[in-house]
Amino acid sequence: MPGNGLWRTKSVEQSIADTDDPDTKLRRNLSTWDLVVFGVAVVIGAGIFTLTARTAGDFAGPSVSIAFVIAAVACALAALCYAEFASTVPVAGSAYTFSYATFGEFVAWIIGWDLILELAVGAAAVSKGWSVYLNTVLGYLFDFDPSQSTATIVKLGGLSMDWGALVLVVLLATLLTIGTKLSSRVSMVITGIKVAIVLFVIVFGLFYVKAANYTPFIPDAQPAKAGESGIEQSLFSVIAGTENSSFGAFGLLAGASLVFFAFIGFDIVATTAEETKNPQKSVPRGIFGSLSIVTLLYVAVSLVLVGMVSYQQLATTVKPDGSEDKKTLATAFSLNGVDWAAQVISFGALAGLTTVVMVLMLGQIRIIYAMSRDGLLPRGLARTGGKGTPARATITVAALVAVAATFFEADKLEEMVNVGTLFAFILVSAGVIILRRTRPDLKRVFRVKWVPLIPILAIVACVWLMLNLTVLTWLRFVVWMVLGVVVYFAYSRRHSLVGKRDS
Repeated sequence: MPGNGLWRTKSVEQSIADTDDPDTKLRRNLSTWDLVVFGVAVVIGAGIFTLTARTAGDFAGPSVSIAFVIAAVACALAALCYAEFASTVPVAGSAYTFSYATFGEFVAWIIGWDLILELAVGAAAVSKGWSVYLNTVLGYLFDFDPSQSTATIVKLGGLSMDWGALVLVVLLATLLTIGTKLSSRVSMVITGIKVAIVLFVIVFGLFYVKAANYTPFIPDAQPAKAGESGIEQSLFSVIAGTENSSFGAFGLLAGASLVFFAFIGFDIVATTAEETKNPQKSVPRGIFGSLSIVTLLYVAVSLVLVGMVSYQQLATTVKPDGSEDKKTLATAFSLNGVDWAAQVISFGALAGLTTVVMVLMLGQIRIIYAMSRDGLLPRGLARTGGKGTPARATITVAALVAVAATFFEADKLEEMVNVGTLFAFILVSAGVIILRRTRPDLKRVFRVKWVPLIPILAIVACVWLMLNLTVLTWLRFVVWMVLGVVVYFAYSRRHSLVGKRDS
C-alpha cells in the first residue's frame, strides 16, 4: 500500500463490522416493499411533471419517449452493478462505500463529495420546484393568477426568501429525524397519490390524443437557439467541432441526457442497505422494482403528452418580463380546454415533489453518515442516539438544503445533478470488475452476468450521456471536484480512521 495512503482501501469485512458500533448503529426495519416505495417516491417527481414537456418541445419532439428509453437503458446497466455491490457490501453509503472497498480512500472521498453535489443540489432544486407548484395551488385556492403573483417569495431588503421551500425542508427533516420507517410510511401514502395522478394523465389523456401530432416522430434538426454556443454547447459538439442542434438525432441524444434527471434517485435505494432486514435480497429487488415501474410510466406519459398537443406548443418561450415560460404536463390539458384536469395535476405534482425531496435528503444524510463514521467528515455527524437515526447529520443536511433552496435560484441545476450521478455510475460499474478480480471469495447473492461486458457497456452509456451535457456544466463540476480535493487534504486525510488503523 503506498505510503501516502491515498489508495488505502477499507475492507468489506471492516465495513460490515463497523455497522455494529453501538454509537453509530442504524435500526434495521425496512423491507423490500419499503425500498421499492422509496425508489418510486424519489424517481417520480420533477422529471415526469416538468422535464417531459420541456424535452419534447425543445429537444426531441414526439421521440421524447425514445429519449426516456435511452436514459433507462443506461440506468438499468448501472443498476445491475449497484445491485451486485449492495448485495455484497450491505452498508450505508452506496457508491462511496463501494469505491472505498475497490479504488481506495481518495477516490471514495471524491465520489462521496460528488454525491453531495448530486443529492443536496437535487434536493434544493426540487424544493424550489415544489414551491412553484405551491404557488400555483395557492392561486387556485385563493383565486389569484399564479403567473402574475408569487405568494411563496418574500422580499427581505434586496434578498428574496422562498418560504415555501424552507417550510418543506424543515418539515421533512423533522420527519427523517423521527425515523426512517415512519418516513417510509408517509412516503408510501404520498407515492400512492402521485402514481394515481400519473395513471390519470395516461388514461384521461388518451381521449385527447391525435395521431397527427406524432408526425414527424423525429423532427428535422434545427440550428441552436441564440445563447446556446460556446460554454452553453454540449461537450460532444465542442470536441466534434460542430454546433448544437435541436431535434434530429443529436437533439434526441441531448434530450436523453436531460431526461436522465428524471431517473435520479433509484441508486438511493442502495444507501438504505444498512437499515434493511434482508439487504442481500431486498436491495436488488428494490432497485429493479422501482426502476421498472417508473420506466413504464415515463414512456406511457411521454407518448400521451406528445399525442395530446403538437410538440411545438410545448417549446419554452420568453415572457414579456424576460423570464422563461417552461411547459409542464398540465400545459397539455390546459391547451385542450380541460383546466380542471390541469389543477388536479398541479395538486398531484405538489404531493409528488414532496417525496422526491424527502428521499433525496435521506440519501444525502446516509452518505454524510457513512463518511463521518470513517472519519473523513467530523465523527459527531455519525452519532445515531436512541432512535437509531443520525440526527446530527440530518440537521446538517437540512441546513445546507434549506439555505440553498431558500436564497438561491435553482435554474439549470438539473444538469449539475446529472453529471455527478453519471460519474458515480461509472465508478460503481468499474468497481464491479475490480472487486471480482481482487475479492472473488466474497459472497455475492446477486451477480451481474457477462462481466466485464455489462459493466463496460454501463460505463460507455454513462460517458456518452455525460458528453452531451454542456461545457458550462462540466466547468462547474470540475470546480466542485477541485474544492473537494482541497477539503480532503486539509481535513479528511488526517482524520481517516482507516489511516489511523494502518498507523
